[in-house]
Amino acid sequence: MKIMKKTISICLVIFAFSQTVFAQDRYQANWESLSKYKTPDWFRDAKFGIFIHWGVYSVPAFGSEWYPRQMYQVGSDEYKHHIATYGPPSKFGYKDFIPMFKAEKFDPQAWVALFKKAGAKYVVPVAEHHDGFAMYKTSLSKWNAFDMGPHRDVVGELAAEVKKQGLVFGLSSHRIEHWFFMNGGKKFDSDVLDPKFNDYYGPAHEENETMSPEYMNDWLMRDIELVNNYQPQLVWFDWWIEQPALTPYRKSFAAFYYNKGLDWNKGVVINYKNSSFPDGVAVLDLERGKLGTIRPQAWQTDDAIGNQSWGYTTTNTFKDARYVVTNLIDIVSKNGNLLLNIGPKADGTITDGETQTLLGTGKWLEVNGEAIYGTRPWKEYGEGPTKSASGSFADQKEPFTWRDVRFTTKGDALYVIALGLPDGQLAIKALGMKAGNGKIAGIKLLGGGDVVWKQKDEELVIQPSKSYPSQFAVSYVVSFVH
Repeated sequence: MKIMKKTISICLVIFAFSQTVFAQDRYQANWESLSKYKTPDWFRDAKFGIFIHWGVYSVPAFGSEWYPRQMYQVGSDEYKHHIATYGPPSKFGYKDFIPMFKAEKFDPQAWVALFKKAGAKYVVPVAEHHDGFAMYKTSLSKWNAFDMGPHRDVVGELAAEVKKQGLVFGLSSHRIEHWFFMNGGKKFDSDVLDPKFNDYYGPAHEENETMSPEYMNDWLMRDIELVNNYQPQLVWFDWWIEQPALTPYRKSFAAFYYNKGLDWNKGVVINYKNSSFPDGVAVLDLERGKLGTIRPQAWQTDDAIGNQSWGYTTTNTFKDARYVVTNLIDIVSKNGNLLLNIGPKADGTITDGETQTLLGTGKWLEVNGEAIYGTRPWKEYGEGPTKSASGSFADQKEPFTWRDVRFTTKGDALYVIALGLPDGQLAIKALGMKAGNGKIAGIKLLGGGDVVWKQKDEELVIQPSKSYPSQFAVSYVVSFVH
């Protein structure tokens, strides 16, 4: 009997200890607890993802994905275009585009196959943009793509296909900005004033009005529903979640989501802008910009192939694959990821311009992916004459050249990537003998080809090759004498 009691006591102690450890592993809705978060390796290894802005705004295809706001701003180009094309917003409002949004050619299998061919490792569709139209089946609003428009659970179909084809699924919510997004329609005769549509256009408050607890709770409930229904490993938020009133809700969502990641035994990521989360609690994202140097914590750029709009418009112009590749290299060398956006047409087809840029990027990554995927920053991000853009909304206006090099590392290998195809001697000061970074044992070219080089006191000199295995940029693998 004594032995049994002793055994039971030991078991109870072990159980209590295990429960304590388990409790300590769970996240609480406070910054101290959330600061224990660590960015998962899958995200740090992936480097390149696809963002998708697709919604009702692809029907008018004018201006940008902010058409639903701008069409209610008296005097704007969108307002004038809308009246000339569809009539006054009192007779034909934004809601009237929904039946025209049919997505009849939407093929998630083909989309994801294209993203894979582009070399992307994760996919992030917009679940709900500022316009308040959910691209998924939701129990919280009738204004969604399953009950209206396409009559398809777009996010659900993409989630299933992304996972089936072996990529990581994420999603974004821009719901919080809907608080003010349609407020222009309250200032003149428009359908925003019609009480029948309050459940869609509302609340349409001014930006300086503090959000109501009901609205913020609705935001939290929608995010929880998305996580529960689609199990995304990344959730991306736009800038307005930084509102002070939303701070408790941000903490609650982060604790809920990070604990879901523990339940799933999968690393999860929250992307935020500006200062919505303290450093290290989530992953910083910079819109249409990047950093000028290495950041110790992982970060991300979200950029669009489209130059004028994130969503589809008939007049959008597009970045080419060279721009994407050279900026991806620059971002990765500084400990960042690139989330590259496309804006499909209302029928569900992806534009030829974006397709060509994606395929060109993928072709480069087929040869040079070893220097990108799974790498980490070196002691320095790189060197060269071209100044890197830095900050949000800072496109790389000055193109990189082959004299600009970036460094990445993996295991014992150092990758030296020239941001062009050298047609002269490539001189790298950081790898001269006097720099003290090691004696070079050998250099090879990713994709094959001879490399003629010499490590001098002041610099490493690599002679140009007669031909290169890829366009846009060339990757050298440097090994050192141990």
